[in-house]
Amino acid sequence: VQLQACGGGLVQAGGSLRLSCAASGRTLTNIRVAWFRQAPGKERDFVAAVYWNGGNTVYADSMKGRFTISRDPAKKAVYLQMNSLKPEDTAVYYCAASYSVIRSNLGSQDAYAFWGQGTLVTVSS
Repeated sequence: VQLQACGGGLVQAGGSLRLSCAASGRTLTNIRVAWFRQAPGKERDFVAAVYWNGGNTVYADSMKGRFTISRDPAKKAVYLQMNSLKPEDTAVYYCAASYSVIRSNLGSQDAYAFWGQGTLVTVSS
């Protein structure tokens, strides 16, 4: 499956952005799609994941409340709505996908075989 992320940009603190991840290629049945982010000089962190079948979602504890992941089967897309953005949210955001990752491993980047190219989000203070 091919993933293409977009929607990043420059936003002031307190603002909102919606990232999109377009999926193509293989069937999306049973796929799990996640968002990760990597701030400058830091490791890549899990943000959230969604099950394509049923739409169940999982969030990193620190992302709950401000970030919402969703998917649109008709558009073959996954979204990350980010509200009340803070300068510390500045990072490159990646979408990733896996057909086999189990729930307990959703936060592990090594569990995902497919990655998009990343989109940069910059939050100014």
